[in-house]
Amino acid sequence: MTVLIAFDGSDDSQAAVDYAARRLKAGPTVIMTVWEPLLTQLSWAPLAAAVPVAAQAPGDKYEEEKQAEQLAGKGAEIARAAGLTEVTTRAERGGGPVWAAIVDVADELDASLIVTGSRGLAGARSVILGSVSTRVLHHAHRPVLVVPPHKDVPPHKDAPPREDAG
Repeated sequence: MTVLIAFDGSDDSQAAVDYAARRLKAGPTVIMTVWEPLLTQLSWAPLAAAVPVAAQAPGDKYEEEKQAEQLAGKGAEIARAAGLTEVTTRAERGGGPVWAAIVDVADELDASLIVTGSRGLAGARSVILGSVSTRVLHHAHRPVLVVPPHKDVPPHKDAPPREDAG
């Protein structure tokens, strides 16, 4: 049983890794972080064409890819600390929505289960910010475990600030 856990470094994804690691039977687990080159992220902006672009030598990694690999590594550390032993990482370059990359990798791995955290947004905030976990749930052709936010869990020391805090 291969488990794919989506990890973005947020408190919610840290809680999802911890929850899955403590409650699921130990087996092959892949901690996945999705990344995009900064210029791809900015491609919709009108000023993006005016920004000088540094050429990337073949074989060089994007800084965003390096950061995603480090972030996935932190997720793997959390999983191992919670008791999982067969943990690997994957930093996947997104070519579209994050949820689609998660579903595609789950299909490629033939994952038995996808685990993702949820920010717990509802109403207009969910519509505006979107919901990766909801889209994974509705587009994956396999079981999905969505771990709700733990409001009483202190943030992981390396986690970035929550977007929905305010």
